[in-house]
Amino acid sequence: MISLIDLLKNKINNFVLKHDEKPWENYYGKIPKHLEYPKFSIYELLEKTVSKYPKYIAYEYFDKQVTYKKLYNKIESAAKALKNIGVIENDHITICMPNTPEAIIMFYAVNMVGAIANMIHPLSSEKEIEFYINKSNSRFILSLDLTYNKVLMASRNTKIEKIIIAHLNDDMKTIMSVLYYMTSGYKNKIKIDKKNTVTWDKFIADGINYEGIYKTSRNSDDDAVILYSGGTSGTPKGIVLTNLNFNALALQSHLMCDPAKAGDSVLVIMPIFHGFGLGVCIHAPLYVGMKCVLIPQFKAQDFAKLIKKYKPAFLVGVPTMYEALINSKFTKKKYLTSVSTVVSGGDVLNPILRKKINQYLVKHGSDAQVRVGYGLTESTAASCLTPKLYYKEGSIGLPFPDTLYKIVKIGTTKETKVNQDGEICINGPTVMKRYLDEEVETTNTLKKHSDGKIWLHTGDVGYIDEEGIVFFKSRIKRIIISSGYNIYPHYIEKVLNMHPAVETSIVIGVDHPYKIQVPKAYIVLKPEFTLNEKLKKEIKLYCERFIAKYSLPYEYEYRESLPKTLIGKIAFNKL
Repeated sequence: MISLIDLLKNKINNFVLKHDEKPWENYYGKIPKHLEYPKFSIYELLEKTVSKYPKYIAYEYFDKQVTYKKLYNKIESAAKALKNIGVIENDHITICMPNTPEAIIMFYAVNMVGAIANMIHPLSSEKEIEFYINKSNSRFILSLDLTYNKVLMASRNTKIEKIIIAHLNDDMKTIMSVLYYMTSGYKNKIKIDKKNTVTWDKFIADGINYEGIYKTSRNSDDDAVILYSGGTSGTPKGIVLTNLNFNALALQSHLMCDPAKAGDSVLVIMPIFHGFGLGVCIHAPLYVGMKCVLIPQFKAQDFAKLIKKYKPAFLVGVPTMYEALINSKFTKKKYLTSVSTVVSGGDVLNPILRKKINQYLVKHGSDAQVRVGYGLTESTAASCLTPKLYYKEGSIGLPFPDTLYKIVKIGTTKETKVNQDGEICINGPTVMKRYLDEEVETTNTLKKHSDGKIWLHTGDVGYIDEEGIVFFKSRIKRIIISSGYNIYPHYIEKVLNMHPAVETSIVIGVDHPYKIQVPKAYIVLKPEFTLNEKLKKEIKLYCERFIAKYSLPYEYEYRESLPKTLIGKIAFNKL
């Protein structure tokens, strides 16, 4: 006889959860279900904050603090300087910088003059920089002096007319600047090509007397920023984001990250060439009136010391950062009392690590619990976040206001049943405009469904439960199809990472003569464990207890570390 509970479960699992019903809104509490979004540029949203909090600190850089009013003045000066060198509306300006004041100032100045900011990693290779410049047709580039020679060489095969170079110590206090030059080991001055290169200071000085119009009014759906996909498995794609994308992210994340308020501070460790860093750690906090503590070069061993020194209310980072924090030898007991919100995104946070982070937070004086965020560069980095007081194991949380999530059968636009795996699709104001000069890729990723809406097909597998809470399982490209079975590497990794000897693991598909592909596990052991045959056998038997036979790793390879991309994600193409 079938029990009532079984009948209810069967009814739920055969129920098609319609995305437009938005059951996740039941957990919003005081968060409004709909927001009014600005119809203007990114810099104009910052103007609103400047008018409200002119004397509040906008950023701190090596102990030098700058108010919102002074930041805005610097942005205006940079905008005049851009117009002075000939920048026009819709020009592309490449910003090849770490988290420094010049990078932030230039980002908003580029937007102010109606140009588009092309954000790239300063540690990119010469050929990569050349690719990014040519991809965006940039005429101008801002770079660090430390990477000038590389940028100069890269620019020779591009349309670059002017290179602007900044020094890491340009915006430091005098004493900090002296100490920087004494300890950085950077002794040799660079030889500047005066024909097409100008220093930041001269660039600004030359624009002081510019008397023309330097502010451009743009629409919310105009191009504003180009960010690049991580490129873990192929050539990076340029992702075109609009004024609305960034402004919507600022409004949404402010409400979802309650209790964000003016005067709070955030450690800006995530790099600004990444949507997570630029959108969540810079534009959103500056919209609120928060202080951004700029960290140009992050060293994992210094994370705890940075928190103790700057006492931030918000910590925003990727799992590897928090793993470094809880493994640090910093012994100060209650140094996290200032921390009210902790957000992890950018990569999967396994349940064991999440539990350890929460225990560490409590032990060191914070009442915050880590909140898991989800998004991708194509959705301006964030569009889903676990609630403050409610968490389901393995979930990535609730969609942001005005953001719809639905799960479709892979390869189709047909919505799946509740709790059924499929491709995660997103519709909302943070969804990208297009890929840069990639019409086919854009068409394959942004699809109009039968409801008439444009949906971003994320390439991620997940499901939505009966309460509207979203769960992530794997990248579609990471699914291993072996003898007709779908194998999810993320699940195998989850099991492996729960073994007491395993620090971390990654599973990929490798070719097999008749099964097509089979899973292979790469494992990094914790430092206190020594690899031997006994431990290998133990881990293999452990997997056999928890993983279906068809999903078991075909091969186990032990490594001291796993290859990472420039933003700290696993570089699958190097395995």
